[in-house]
Amino acid sequence: MDGQIIRAEYSDIMQKSYIDYAMSVIISRALPDVRDGLKPVQRRTLYDMYELGIRYDRPYRKCARIVGDTMGKYHPHGDSSIYEALVVMAQDFKKGMALVDGHGNFGSIEGDGAAAMRYTEARLQKVTQVAFLSDLDKDVVDFGPNFDETEKEPLVLPARIPNLLVNGADGIAVGMVTSIPPHNLGEVIDAVKAMIKNNKLSNKELMKYIKGPDFPTGGIVVNEKELAEIYETGQGKIRIRGKVQVEKVKGGRERLVITEIPYTMMGANISKFLNDVASLVETKKTTDIVDISNQSSKEGIRIVLELRRGADVERLKNLLYKKTRLEDTFGVNMLAVANGRPETLSLRQIIEHHIDFQFELATRKYKNLLEKEEKKREIQEGLIRACDVIDLIIEILRGSKSREQVKACLVEGNTEDIKFKTEKSRKMASKLAFTEPQANAILDMRLYRLIGLEIEVLMKEHEETLKNIARYEDILNNYDSMASVIMKELDSYKKEFGRPRRTMLENAEQVVLEEQKIEEMPVVFLMDRFGYVRTVDEVIYERNKEAADVENKYVIHCLNTDRVCVFTDTGKVHLLKLLDVPYGKFRDKGTPIDNLCNYSSSEENFVSVMALNDIKDTVLTFVTKQAMVKQVQGSEFDVSKRTIAATKLQEGDVVVEVHASAEQSHLVLATKEGYFLRFPVSEIPLKKKTAVGVRGMKLSDGDEIANVYWIEGNEVPEVTYHDKPVHINRLRIGSRDSKGTKTRV
Repeated sequence: MDGQIIRAEYSDIMQKSYIDYAMSVIISRALPDVRDGLKPVQRRTLYDMYELGIRYDRPYRKCARIVGDTMGKYHPHGDSSIYEALVVMAQDFKKGMALVDGHGNFGSIEGDGAAAMRYTEARLQKVTQVAFLSDLDKDVVDFGPNFDETEKEPLVLPARIPNLLVNGADGIAVGMVTSIPPHNLGEVIDAVKAMIKNNKLSNKELMKYIKGPDFPTGGIVVNEKELAEIYETGQGKIRIRGKVQVEKVKGGRERLVITEIPYTMMGANISKFLNDVASLVETKKTTDIVDISNQSSKEGIRIVLELRRGADVERLKNLLYKKTRLEDTFGVNMLAVANGRPETLSLRQIIEHHIDFQFELATRKYKNLLEKEEKKREIQEGLIRACDVIDLIIEILRGSKSREQVKACLVEGNTEDIKFKTEKSRKMASKLAFTEPQANAILDMRLYRLIGLEIEVLMKEHEETLKNIARYEDILNNYDSMASVIMKELDSYKKEFGRPRRTMLENAEQVVLEEQKIEEMPVVFLMDRFGYVRTVDEVIYERNKEAADVENKYVIHCLNTDRVCVFTDTGKVHLLKLLDVPYGKFRDKGTPIDNLCNYSSSEENFVSVMALNDIKDTVLTFVTKQAMVKQVQGSEFDVSKRTIAATKLQEGDVVVEVHASAEQSHLVLATKEGYFLRFPVSEIPLKKKTAVGVRGMKLSDGDEIANVYWIEGNEVPEVTYHDKPVHINRLRIGSRDSKGTKTRV
């Protein structure tokens, strides 16, 4: 094998390979080109539709055909990415201006997906054909080979409108992301025209024409004053609110109707918004909403919130803006491929690139047209001259033996071997000096062109050709003329495809929501052995006390503003706000505690449940299976987090008891093998919640703590071991970390 081994650092090879991969993703997949505002997959899909002849004035074709043809010829990266790009270009609620005319189920603003591509059909929109693809036959853009070099594809489409601004863009590349909001076509065209007339306009001056983003979902941009900096730097955050109307209904009540939503709320976020509103009602953050319904249809968004009589509408609006996605943020990062590399661009730079591209397109187009007109003029002049000496040409034709002989005479005046009627004719023929294209045109000319009227038509065509040549030369040699042509085209697009602005712009203050003071009241917290929790009024509890004590594992008297500490055998404590716990009737089932805090019934078990206010000023005693004990100040568990570590455990150890004990009480540890140890709680040291603790009892190999008993005052629990009663109050008082007394069976 004739090869050479090249030694290189592995890190260098990996770095180069990663950079190559990253640039491939950035340039060839994820980011749009600043010139036509399209990603490669979008550009290839539109070009393939153009090649297939799926024009706006022709029948729809199956999307599966479009996707398959695009994948086979230009984009070999899977059908799903191509179809997804096709669907998005057809969704007018995502794009400022749809580029594809879809027929069938192309999804909805509420997040419904499009039907499979075998069911849907599509064709080009008129604007796409007119403003993106119309001059491809005039050599206005460069073409390159496709992935297998069997086809040619345009490296950029000859877009005549600033699509990057009109439709916006979003994409995630390697280490970078683009997010450009859509804008109003008419405003963008006005800004481009103003920049053509005066290329020294600043971003601020351009904003006289482009007021701000124009989202297809409408809504209200509420930080208009920050837009200038966003357009200057190409980065920033736009705050958008939905549009809310107040409608009067019978009975003196009102309702809020949301008719426009933030652009970022499209799709599944509409359902999330409805759930968030329902959550506000369930958690009693508001009592003003009595019903919510989504009445949206093809005609537009309509989400209705029915309000109770006397509702505070303004406060409710502020609550919705603050606690739901009715007010949301659109992150702007105007990143695009410019001059072959990714750049974060300002508004002015995007328009500058577009104008440069327009002048490049116009230059190439009119050079191509001028070349064609000059060729046409040459032939027309040849035919006109030929009509003046048509008798001589006929004589040459009749006296020649071949086409080449005639052609040589017409071009070079070569009269050898040609028979003429007179010598005068030979001399005249020798002076002929047509060009080769003129000679070919003369030889191809049909006899009917010699009719007088046809000659007049030829003369008129020649005059028109001369006018076209003069016009094209003027456009190519005069900046103002070319600018006028470009602006005239832009005006026609604005007139035909422009629409009124949908998004309103204003400066609004940040929502300041004054939380309603919750009325403090005593409640009873109930938790059954299955982990279902609820709170009830104290009067209801007293009325059903016997049943409540039997049916529930934990019954805690507390305030509705309190929190409950749920200690588990894994050494964690979950803090549960009682305001989040359903409050209602005694026979209500309640809610699984898993849904209200981070407790996982499949991974941990309850050890103890206590109200935080009850343990704040006390000391908690912890006992583990391996006989580790400690005391912790209850105030250590008064934290804002929902879950914290209550104690540190050794490997294989679990918590078996957490108890709020009095200082004068005694503790009895009972093991699985029948050892009992009684000692004062005061012997257990006070530790931090993150400590392991100390040994409370010496255990034999394989033995472990099975039960923990407390002797407090005159209350003596009755216990049994292997069906034999054990009088724990008669146990000898020992000391911590001793063996204890063996109970005989």
